Amino acid sequence: MTELEPLEITPGAERGREAEGTLQQSASLSAAAVSPEAVEPIGAGEPVSRSEFDQLKAERDQLLDRIARLQAEFENARKRAERERLEFRDYATGSVVEQFLPVLDNFELALKSDSSAEQLRSGVGLIVKQMEDILKQMQVLSIPSVGEVFDPRVHEALGSVEREDMPDQHVADEIRRGYKLRERLLRPAMVRVVHNPKQASE
Repeated sequence: MTELEPLEITPGAERGREAEGTLQQSASLSAAAVSPEAVEPIGAGEPVSRSEFDQLKAERDQLLDRIARLQAEFENARKRAERERLEFRDYATGSVVEQFLPVLDNFELALKSDSSAEQLRSGVGLIVKQMEDILKQMQVLSIPSVGEVFDPRVHEALGSVEREDMPDQHVADEIRRGYKLRERLLRPAMVRVVHNPKQASE
């Protein structure tokens, strides 16, 4: 029977066993390093208890609820302001229209009448006077024009008229009356302006 010769461990095999042991040790250290007990959250600071978490969550929910309520209140206020603006506009328009309804009634009566041309003219003159009175009550005033110095802020020149009996650059006649609401111009007066050659040459 052949005797077994003693197994010789070569230097390469020894190095292999040492490497295997080193790998096992590194694996054990890696396992220990990643265990839940050893992990600390990066930048998390002190751990938060369950009660503190619930309190923060409740505060967050309260803030979100408050924001939602404020948004709803703002939207309701906006709608209410818009509704009030429309109601005021309708009220103001109704007040103006109500004052002009009698004028419309008089125009209709004038159209239905069989009066002479002179009587009809007189009736229309009374209606115009009625309208002017209503406008005055509303602080709407006509802009003076004929005989006044031409003012480009309130007059719109549609041409010139050569005349020697009126000063140069004065309004000769009015084509369309202009109006102001207090100090605000509603529309300018359309006029023709005097050109006086005698005064212009001086």
